[in-house]
Amino acid sequence: MIDVNLFAGAGGLAIGLQSAGFAPIHLFEKDPNACATLRHNSGPRSPTLCGFVFEQDVKEVDWRQFRRKVRLIAAAAPCQPFSLAGKHLASEDGRNLFPEVLRAIRYLRPDGIVIENVRGLLRDDFGDYFDYILRQLECPLIKPRQDEIWRNHDARIRRHQRTVGYIPEYHVSWRLLNAADYGVPQNRLRVFIVATRYDLPPYRFPQPTHSRSALIHGQKTGEYWRRHRIRTKEILLSDGPGPDPLEEELPREPWYTVRDAIADLPEPSAQEDTAWMNHWLIVGARVYAGHSGSMMDWPAKTVKAGVHGVPGGENTVVLDDGRVRYFTFRELARLQSFPDSHFFKGARIHVTRQIGNAVPAELARAVARPLFKLMTDNVEQQEQEIGGSYGRALARI
Repeated sequence: MIDVNLFAGAGGLAIGLQSAGFAPIHLFEKDPNACATLRHNSGPRSPTLCGFVFEQDVKEVDWRQFRRKVRLIAAAAPCQPFSLAGKHLASEDGRNLFPEVLRAIRYLRPDGIVIENVRGLLRDDFGDYFDYILRQLECPLIKPRQDEIWRNHDARIRRHQRTVGYIPEYHVSWRLLNAADYGVPQNRLRVFIVATRYDLPPYRFPQPTHSRSALIHGQKTGEYWRRHRIRTKEILLSDGPGPDPLEEELPREPWYTVRDAIADLPEPSAQEDTAWMNHWLIVGARVYAGHSGSMMDWPAKTVKAGVHGVPGGENTVVLDDGRVRYFTFRELARLQSFPDSHFFKGARIHVTRQIGNAVPAELARAVARPLFKLMTDNVEQQEQEIGGSYGRALARI
């Protein structure tokens, strides 16, 4: 069986899936710079990925060429149609590639599905379309007709779901997750949709492993400051979302901070051509109202892709002496939980997009681990049942 990763980007989702036990050996991505990054990191020297890179638009893929059974389809479809900073066109945006994800699912019939996208997908204006996506995942074989508008297709699906004896093809779960709650040093809210074939158990999202309250507690007691060997600072309690009420019941690790993530890195190089692993200073950082930099002793603000350039305050850090500078790409990679051996290819604007658009590898791993266990346990159970039946048959001979 094979695992397929659509819109692989720079490989964050694939690395997370790989560390959870999956093997996304088919990586589809059309951006040539991201493909160069994927190929570089799939090479023999210091591979962080194992797979074949298909540099092509998924719209042009003939999924009938896949003869092997597909275990997993994972996709981080382009987020611009649903981004809070975009044009908010959703299904009317030509960059909406959810239909292509569903087309792949209809042909390949995977055992499991993982989809990631921005929290803007949950906006009230997009609610009907989001529900339509979930309904399609429940019964993907109800295909849209040629030139059929999505609301008519949705109506047909809903009629099918109301029929007597209806059984969905997939169990579907979704949740809005904050990467900081799963050990990523960044406040990054993303929607995850996970589906399992109906003869498999339903997927359940993992509980958070890290918390805001635990970080604040460590700073109040001084443990955090002693660990970093610095003087105690004032705690900015207003930053970030409020504490989860379950935090008092479930022991969790502290949120990782910018300082936790980058303190052990060497000094950045002054020039790109002499830099170690994308670790060079980018000049020109400025602060604007509403766009202040990330604080050292708190998870970073959401890393941005900078499609139209990275404006002042975005992807910047406030140093201990009050100066503000851009994060280096290596620092941004750490904020996205990429391994240090993962190198990014391309000019500055291309690397910014690759890192900013990536799924944090550690968040992907946290989501994928229970899915891998669920699917693996089911295979083992089936093998035991087959073995038991075979043994009983032999005993009767």
